[in-house]
Amino acid sequence: MLSKIKTVLLSTALVFGTASVLGADRDTTFVASGNPIVKYKYLGDPAALVHDGTVYIYAGHDESPAPAQHYLMNEWCILSTQDMKTFTEHAYTLKATDFKWAKGEAWASQVIERNGKFYWYVTVEHATIPGKSIGVAVGDSPLGPFKDARGSALITNDMTTEYTSIRWDDIDPTVFIDDDGQAYLFWGNTQCYYAKLKDNMTELDGPIVPINLPRFTEAPWIHKRGGWYYLSFASEFPEKICYAMSKSINGPWEYKGILNEIAGNSNTNHQAIIEFKGKDYFIYHNGSINPDGCGYRRALCIDRLHYNADGTIRRIQMTTEGITE
Repeated sequence: MLSKIKTVLLSTALVFGTASVLGADRDTTFVASGNPIVKYKYLGDPAALVHDGTVYIYAGHDESPAPAQHYLMNEWCILSTQDMKTFTEHAYTLKATDFKWAKGEAWASQVIERNGKFYWYVTVEHATIPGKSIGVAVGDSPLGPFKDARGSALITNDMTTEYTSIRWDDIDPTVFIDDDGQAYLFWGNTQCYYAKLKDNMTELDGPIVPINLPRFTEAPWIHKRGGWYYLSFASEFPEKICYAMSKSINGPWEYKGILNEIAGNSNTNHQAIIEFKGKDYFIYHNGSINPDGCGYRRALCIDRLHYNADGTIRRIQMTTEGITE
């Protein structure tokens, strides 16, 4: 009888994510069976890096136990794939408290490579400066280990008070390196910001500039294709993903409308857009494996993305099948 109870508990954990049964202390490889691609734990706020024939996905670990209605995120997890079907969750995790000046809350992040180094930009709660802050860690591999690159925050809430009085506007960093080598940091909640980065990727190289985008909420993501810059972002609340286009990374940005509709059982929506082996992908989260239907236990999903002849993006179709080719 006891063995049967253990089997039931294990099955429940794998399906509903009530425990991190897999990937806790060793790398774990699995074949994704549709969306969400990870069904044994809750992951949200995905970002992705394409490097050396591999896609690396970095996501926050939602640990809030049901039926709690709040975020509990202490660490970021890493998955990788070379075919968008077979994935490995890596044992290494980066924790919010690895930044000694932070007191926790592992919110959205992104990793980018430059000159053989990998820079992980993260959102955390600052320990002494009220509000959310952006830090940056550095490693020699996309799988880590990573260490705090500065010993202090790159962006703190008191740097943007002239634009908004809220304490959570400095979140959701996304970094882009343009063709001329200039790196840019974009971020924000209710107000979108951007600034140049120095070559060392750990210091600003100019002023913080606000961007006016209609119905902007959070989760900016920058990518470039065919001479167009694309700035996608979460809009309104509950959130859908919208996007804008420009011929210059400095704008002006032309709003193009909705890219991805409200994700089921999740008030938030957060995206990464990549090209990999000649195909384009939209990586996001929803609430599809959350048994009580709140937005604090999210699930990682991937669907194809397609462009029109004029460079605009077709509306994303969220599917349960996920990537099939």
